[in-house]
Amino acid sequence: MKKILLVDDDPELRQLLATYLGRHDFDTLLLPDTRQLDAYLERYQPHLVVLDLMMPGEDGLAACRRLRARGETLPVIMLTARDEPVDRVIGLEMGADDYVGKPFDPRELVARIDAVLRRGQRPPAAPDPQGGVVRFGEWSFDRGARQLTRGGDPVALTSGEFALLNALVANANRPMKRERLLELTRGDESESFDRAIDVQIHRLRRLIEADPAHPRYLQTVWGVGYVFVPDGEGAAA
Repeated sequence: MKKILLVDDDPELRQLLATYLGRHDFDTLLLPDTRQLDAYLERYQPHLVVLDLMMPGEDGLAACRRLRARGETLPVIMLTARDEPVDRVIGLEMGADDYVGKPFDPRELVARIDAVLRRGQRPPAAPDPQGGVVRFGEWSFDRGARQLTRGGDPVALTSGEFALLNALVANANRPMKRERLLELTRGDESESFDRAIDVQIHRLRRLIEADPAHPRYLQTVWGVGYVFVPDGEGAAA
């Protein structure tokens, strides 16, 4: 059984979701806030965390940002009563893998969990042993080992960031539409939206580019989408 850690300050919702997830073969751990989050992650090693955005003390966004800042790649789904596009963008910018707005049908949450776990196990842009190693600037991207390093030091990527970089690298010098990148990185998720790709590109540029405002490798192709330009290649139009 896959272990899901649910962090939400609503006791009725926690119990309802624990019961429903249990019926779908998930072993659900429950927390009312993030005070024991780190201890639970270390002790139980869940496969995914469902984080409520609005909680007393450290909220979900702050917790997600903290986990990503220390290199934690565990999939995170945000729950929140605020379901405006800007809130979804903020959640993704903090490193969340997906976002579910309240109120929601528990079936939707199960579908989201299944989709995120599929991406983590074998993303649509998953590498293979013949994926090879791509070097650009100070970076080395081992597609077979799913690892990005800088000067030999590994840099943590979320499953979504890896899938996007992998898709762009696999299509070097070929401008990719946002819609196509969504297909390659998020599969058949009907609720995905173009802005999610922009957010992931923004995060990757902050990791990779010397000057994210003037990217060398992850370039924008106006009116189309994005392109990966390897070393020694001309800039995209």
